[in-house]
Amino acid sequence: MIPLFLFRKKVLSSPMFHLSAYLEENREEYYSRFNSISAKDDWNGWIEFFLKAVAIQSNRNSDKTKEIMNLYEEMKSKIVETIHSQYSIHMLDALFDRPIFQTSDFIQRTSIPKQTAIPLLRQLRDAGYLKALRESSGRKPAILAFPALLNIAEGKKIL
Repeated sequence: MIPLFLFRKKVLSSPMFHLSAYLEENREEYYSRFNSISAKDDWNGWIEFFLKAVAIQSNRNSDKTKEIMNLYEEMKSKIVETIHSQYSIHMLDALFDRPIFQTSDFIQRTSIPKQTAIPLLRQLRDAGYLKALRESSGRKPAILAFPALLNIAEGKKIL
């Protein structure tokens, strides 16, 4: 609800700022401060905790944004070198737009011809930039992931 409130008050341009990671890490203090409002009318303690959470999470989000931007710049040259295609940047943008995707969806979203896209995706996979979450089987398209971006977004190695 906090991101929606901040969005409504025009503090955020979109409701994507989440404090849940910080609140989960500091669960005991969160509950203690929250209970102190009722028990001791300690609004100042709650507001101080909340503002500290906003500041810390803002810094984390800023750092994460910088990491993602650095990854984009790094991958720009790596993908061009790997696939040597006119579609290199177009593919990179699609990976950053949706880092987990079905190959059929990728082809539809990018408008890269299937006979071109599939070998290019295979090259990126062979180079270690993409990982298969599900192999294609019959009519089922493969599901691929871009681990480098997902790991940054999650703040830990998940793939």
